[in-house]
Amino acid sequence: MKTKATVGIARELFDAEGNLDIPEPGLGLFAEMPGVEYRVFTEQHAEIAPEQVHGCHMVISAASRWTERSLLGNDQLVAVLFTGVGYNHIDVEALTKANVMLCFAPDAVRRPMACTIITFILALAMRLINKDRITRQERWTDQRQYRGEGLTGKTLGSIGVGNIGHEMFLLAKPFGMRHLGCDPHLTQEDVADVDVELVDMDTLLAESDFVSISVPLNERTRHLVGERELNKMKQTAYLISTSRGSVVDEEALIRALHSGRIRGAGLDVFEQEPVNPDNPLLEMDNVVVTPHSLCHTDEYYMRAWRGKLRQAAQIGRGEIPENVVNKEVLEKPELQAKLRRFQPV
Repeated sequence: MKTKATVGIARELFDAEGNLDIPEPGLGLFAEMPGVEYRVFTEQHAEIAPEQVHGCHMVISAASRWTERSLLGNDQLVAVLFTGVGYNHIDVEALTKANVMLCFAPDAVRRPMACTIITFILALAMRLINKDRITRQERWTDQRQYRGEGLTGKTLGSIGVGNIGHEMFLLAKPFGMRHLGCDPHLTQEDVADVDVELVDMDTLLAESDFVSISVPLNERTRHLVGERELNKMKQTAYLISTSRGSVVDEEALIRALHSGRIRGAGLDVFEQEPVNPDNPLLEMDNVVVTPHSLCHTDEYYMRAWRGKLRQAAQIGRGEIPENVVNKEVLEKPELQAKLRRFQPV
């Protein structure tokens, strides 16, 4: 007999009043999935606890950590359905060892994250935050100190031109900028549709007026941009960091901004989150900061939610879902046996 799939929903996806923090129809979409049922975790923990996972075949989660301990005694778990793309808080190796898929959401974040980068470019170039402040503070005549910069003819560089970086260049096309990219996984043909010239990282840093970072955080990318890289940038350039805080050496960035080595920065991510209120970046006039959430639009939430339910429905039919991170687990007989439980007899 075909097993009915149970989806656990982590408490972090709900607000303080217990309402799903997703636009409607939200939970109502489960009515369209007869082979799938759901239950909501009653408590929120920084790390998913094994007792929460008990009885679930899948779990939809966002920022909560998944460790080896989270999986203890849960042989029935088939997949973790993560609502984002940056999964450095999830122990992928532990999931693979436990015969569990990690499914992420690149389609949900592509446009919202690209819009986030464009927002920083425009805010920095137009001195938006500075002009907002002087207007509120009745400093109308100080506007001469905060004249903006045009984008036409400037150079936009992206370290990483994958899902998000590619979409960012697509949105930037009308600005009339020169596009540079650095990505060892791509060929020139891969980025021809967005007029990107692939170059080495040093060239990108030296020639770009805006340097955006769109790479995952791992041991190879930790402090990918540090003092050496910042010293290669133009003194008039801006750094935009929206991936993970530790991709940039924050102390080196603070020094570069204090000394005027670069003109400014747009930061949605920090090495410590929530950011320390004493962080010097929060006091700088040439930095725009947001709390790792600029892409959190209704579009993002609904795309991510529908994507997770689509993956749940695929698993509920005994199929391999879209956007699996740890593809090596797909060949394991133990996972294949789990999926067969949901296939029609």
